[in-house]
Amino acid sequence: MKLVRFGAPGAEKPGILDADGTIRDLSSVVDDISGKTLSDEGLRAVAATDLSTLPEVSADTRLGPCISGTGKFICIGLNYADHAAESGLDVPPEPVIFMKATSAICGPNDPIIIPRGSEKTDWEVELAVVIGKRAKYVSEADAMEYVAGYAVTNDVSERAFQIERAGQWTKGKSCDNYGQIGPWLVTREEVADPQNLSMWLTVNGKKMQDGSTATMVYSVAHVVSYLSQFMSLHPGDVISTGTPPGVGMGQKPPQYLSPGDVVELGIEGLGVQRQDVIADPE
Repeated sequence: MKLVRFGAPGAEKPGILDADGTIRDLSSVVDDISGKTLSDEGLRAVAATDLSTLPEVSADTRLGPCISGTGKFICIGLNYADHAAESGLDVPPEPVIFMKATSAICGPNDPIIIPRGSEKTDWEVELAVVIGKRAKYVSEADAMEYVAGYAVTNDVSERAFQIERAGQWTKGKSCDNYGQIGPWLVTREEVADPQNLSMWLTVNGKKMQDGSTATMVYSVAHVVSYLSQFMSLHPGDVISTGTPPGVGMGQKPPQYLSPGDVVELGIEGLGVQRQDVIADPE
């Protein structure tokens, strides 16, 4: 299934794509696309619905982030060997973990907002993993049972905030509109192999990233199991699993985003995002 959320920011409704790619309003079936919906029982109720009986949603309706009520937005750094190389860093001996503020989450086509004082806002196409049930101390062999589905995310990053100023990475990763998620939450059964998905990103029509989840250092199953040794993962939590090479910081010379730029990105089977880059209006 391909689950969506649509409507004005803060007032999104749950939806689902039918066989023709039309969004249908799921409000009569579930309250929202949240952790409760992602339970086995919740997904069975959605799967049993006759979509033809649900109202159609206009194709030009805004899409919100495909998951609501996210408690944790966990990111894995340097999880592609070729991206680590372009960053001038060694492949880490264990997954690098950092957190992205949930206030950064926005819709897949909402703008990238350049924050005040930013000089180095960068792009990162990533595979997002959405947790479907509580996971604690799970084995790698069982880890995929705790995954509800997958989505595209843009792990937008301000490199000066992230690297050149004191402290950890979080402040360079958590600015408003630095976490586009969607367009769809594609449930697990529709993704035959999350370690074999092509992924790409363009800036102003020029392809900057052209990679595959096949080059991940630590697989989805490994990452879910690893994280669960340190913290409980809850339904609706999002794990952003790293980016392939081609980020702005890795260009020679480095290239960063400016107001007026357009970023497009996608992952095989998970849909496409498009973002205008704007200055912070506040």
